[in-house]
Amino acid sequence: MAILNHAVRHYGLKSNPASKVGYIGSKEAEEMQFWTKEEYQRFAEAIMDKPMSYYAFEMLYWCGIREGELLALTPGDFNFKAGTVSINKSYQRLHGEDVITTPKTKKNIRTIKMPKFLCEEMQEYIQSLYGVKKNRIFPVTKNYLYHEMDRGCRASGVKRIRVHDIRHSHVSLLIDMGFSAVAIAARVGHESIDITYRYAHLFPSKQAEMANKLDDERMVNLNVG
Repeated sequence: MAILNHAVRHYGLKSNPASKVGYIGSKEAEEMQFWTKEEYQRFAEAIMDKPMSYYAFEMLYWCGIREGELLALTPGDFNFKAGTVSINKSYQRLHGEDVITTPKTKKNIRTIKMPKFLCEEMQEYIQSLYGVKKNRIFPVTKNYLYHEMDRGCRASGVKRIRVHDIRHSHVSLLIDMGFSAVAIAARVGHESIDITYRYAHLFPSKQAEMANKLDDERMVNLNVG
């Protein structure tokens, strides 16, 4: 950050790209919480008695979408033949009215490939809805999600995190699976630099693997010589 600021002052760099992200700092790191896959599955099992809640949280966890993006989804956003869902709008409740807006940035507009099991779940869910057509498939507000989060956590015994932290949990899972910041950013609608800075504390776990592979590479060269 300091080097880039120096370049702005003395070497003609137009702006500091890192300033868009800011410092993650201890406060933001503490606020950012995660569920493991096992914790999420325990939670999901506890809310299965309400299909809409279950499928809503399935979309949040396995696709890493935002709450507003989830609540704006309509049947037409799904292409089950291709196994995708299009994220192109967001929902919010303003002055007692439902408001659908366009995404804030072009990065937010994206098409997400869903795992096969989720495609099957969502197809089954949408088919069970009566007369939904072009309407929202989750006709609730963010408050509903917060209440269901409370209910599921109490019933399952998993730690209470924010609904938005489910998105962090998705990113954490993808990092743990070995995907790059660039690939993850494209999926969740971020700039790759955002992923690098926001989740930097998770990526170092790959350093040992890198070092081991470099050791192996070195030994191969020595044996060849």
